[in-house]
Amino acid sequence: MDLRQLRYFVAVATTRNFTRAAEQMHIAQPPLSRQIQMLEEELEVQLIQRNTRPVRLTEAGRLFYEQSLQVLHRVDQMKNTARQAGRNHRQSISIGYVPSTLYGGLPMLVRTFRQRYPDTDVHLVDLGSIQQISELKSGRIDLGFGRIRSNDTSVARTVLREERLVLAIPPGWPLAADTGPVNLKDLDQPKLVVFPKEPRPSFADHVVGLLHEQGVKPTEVHEVRELHAALGLVAAEVGLCIVPAAARLRSDLVYRLIADDNATSPIILSHRLNDDSWYLAAIKQLIAEMYAQNPPWLDFQTNAFPSNPAATEASGPVDEGADLKSSAVRVKL
Repeated sequence: MDLRQLRYFVAVATTRNFTRAAEQMHIAQPPLSRQIQMLEEELEVQLIQRNTRPVRLTEAGRLFYEQSLQVLHRVDQMKNTARQAGRNHRQSISIGYVPSTLYGGLPMLVRTFRQRYPDTDVHLVDLGSIQQISELKSGRIDLGFGRIRSNDTSVARTVLREERLVLAIPPGWPLAADTGPVNLKDLDQPKLVVFPKEPRPSFADHVVGLLHEQGVKPTEVHEVRELHAALGLVAAEVGLCIVPAAARLRSDLVYRLIADDNATSPIILSHRLNDDSWYLAAIKQLIAEMYAQNPPWLDFQTNAFPSNPAATEASGPVDEGADLKSSAVRVKL
């Protein structure tokens, strides 16, 4: 087995077509097919179902594809690191984020990281939570901050905190007469605005699921692409909107905390499993220090903190609750 065979296999697995994969790899189709056949013979397992259009991966092929991506990404990292060291280039990291995290701690985290590590460039990439998983595996990003849980075994996750959700209400509506907490089950066939419209699954599906659990059936559901548009429609009295507490952006709306215990949205730090890059430890340390400062957006009325003391790496990719420690204080994230 060699890296060339892995790259050929990944090309076929990605395009689901031998002809397009051969064109992408600048090789004739017969030798490409032969290389993958030799790979299967060495592994003694079939990786690709060739009798379908498009071709499909077997279960073994799917697992081998995920691991091949990690190996090739690691090789590329090794090449880049060596080249940067030889040319004295600056190192860079790419961070995926969902837009709502910009109203919490992400700007402060990135700002502090840049101050402490001025020789490292930070690139921010706007990505949905599910998109972050595939982009981590492909190597486009190095870590991500999202809100949707996943069970991908090649990605490790740490739930930093559970952010309370609030109901955004037009000021002239009866629900706006009270400013105390509201129960979802008390909503009477509401008109609802959700975001983002795509890609799915997303925060919108989380909101709809919360209402479904309480037996609440909206009469209308308006889907929009982003948070600002959703709050704008609330101001226009199109409907109600459920948003993270840190995203109370418009002063012309009334916001009421949702009383239901499970009406929260997690802030999840994700990275490739078994990635021991220095910047991951640095990011976690900065988060611990940042939380210890008790910034205004991190109030205990609107944030809940995991109680699982296990480190993410110790429990593998299924651990979604972790505590991080700073040198001076134990901070629950």
